Amino acid sequence: MKKTTGILFLALLLLFSSLAVSAGEDMREMQIRARQEKQMLLEKAKQEKAAAEKEAAEARERILRDRETLENAIAELEKNNRRHEERIDSLSSELAGLSEKENQLDQKIGETDSMVRELVGAIRVNAKDIAALFNDSLQHAFASEETVFLESIADQGEFPGMADVRMMADMLIKEIRLSGSVRLENGFIIDRSGRETDAEILLIGNFTAAYRTDDETGFLNHSSAGKRLFALSRLPSGRMQGQIADYMDGKSEAVPMDISRGGALRQLTHELRLWEQVPKGGPIVWPILIILGLGMAIIVERLLFLVRKRFDSEGFMRQIDALVKEGKFEECRLACDGHGKKPVARVVGAGLACCQMPREEMENALQEAILREIPPMERFLSTLGMLAAIAPLLGLLGTVTGMINTFHVITLYGTGDPRMMSGGISEALVTTMLGLAVAIPMLMAHTWLNRAVDRNISEMEEKAVTLVNIAHANRETNHNHHDHEQPV
Repeated sequence: MKKTTGILFLALLLLFSSLAVSAGEDMREMQIRARQEKQMLLEKAKQEKAAAEKEAAEARERILRDRETLENAIAELEKNNRRHEERIDSLSSELAGLSEKENQLDQKIGETDSMVRELVGAIRVNAKDIAALFNDSLQHAFASEETVFLESIADQGEFPGMADVRMMADMLIKEIRLSGSVRLENGFIIDRSGRETDAEILLIGNFTAAYRTDDETGFLNHSSAGKRLFALSRLPSGRMQGQIADYMDGKSEAVPMDISRGGALRQLTHELRLWEQVPKGGPIVWPILIILGLGMAIIVERLLFLVRKRFDSEGFMRQIDALVKEGKFEECRLACDGHGKKPVARVVGAGLACCQMPREEMENALQEAILREIPPMERFLSTLGMLAAIAPLLGLLGTVTGMINTFHVITLYGTGDPRMMSGGISEALVTTMLGLAVAIPMLMAHTWLNRAVDRNISEMEEKAVTLVNIAHANRETNHNHHDHEQPV
């Protein structure tokens, strides 16, 4: 139908075109031609309409056939669709079950992962602890095991396996066993001069290491970085060295050890001796040392004086008593001259020189002789007492000057750096310590020397009284004997 309409439209266009071209032709001819053309067009249109109707019928038949085919195909597709939907429902149910199982498995995997991470974390921590323990151990200087794998595990560079765990357990058990053992090894150490030398090494667990060479005996420190043993820069006391040597030789069952694993030994290394602390006391130290020197000289001189004056006065007086009773005064004087450097002998000799005098005069003579002996005995004792009193005062002066310096540093720099204040505080404490260290023994020596002098004076006074009694008793005896010999 649409095709026929198009043909008619085309004919009309041709008609109008021919009218426009042959505008000057005759109207009649134009009408005739138009009717002919119209007739031709109608015939053509009829033909085309018939062809179109035929074609439409054929198309209708074809469409009907195709529709049946499509309906059959649709029915098949719907059947397949229902089958697939049933399959989808079945798969959906299966998927839901699998999803639930997956969630359960994910939960279990999460729990397992958490346990594994916790276990791995514990293994890494233990690996780090074992590495630190092994590196700080004295046994590390003689062990051949490497701790690289421990550090790799601790630093998360390697995932720990069962072989690593077994190796860690073996190393820990071996370290525990060695830490409770005492053994004697021969090996190389770094001596106090920084040279490597061969030594006999005593290992007391993980607490203490000692060494003995041909020249010295001392304690060792361990360097975890170099796996070496270093001799302490300061040797222990001679008593400790002897104890270590006796223990190494099997002569003793006891040996000094540092249970703080090096803390006490480091304190021993940093401990300053008195002569090392003295220079830190400032200029006040030197007058105190001069006082110490003078005091020691006085003490030594007085001790030598008293030692030289020691005398068996009791035996001497028994000898004098026997000689006086026999009237051998000349031998008494010779005995006194034989001990002329002894104060008691000189006092007794002075008494014998006036033994014929009355008692009071003889006592006065003996008292005078005792007074002559006292000044040499008391010589320098007052000076010693004065020096003992001055030493702590100088220490106090050093304390004051040191604190002044400390406060001056605080004024300039504040209290931010304690090391800047340590100089003044050290000066203050060292001078006080040194002043007291000098004064205390000097005071003790001064007291002892005074008591020794007092004993000697008392001894001279006692022997003088004894001599007076002996002389006058002998005089009375002789007088009574003389009276008995006179005739009646």
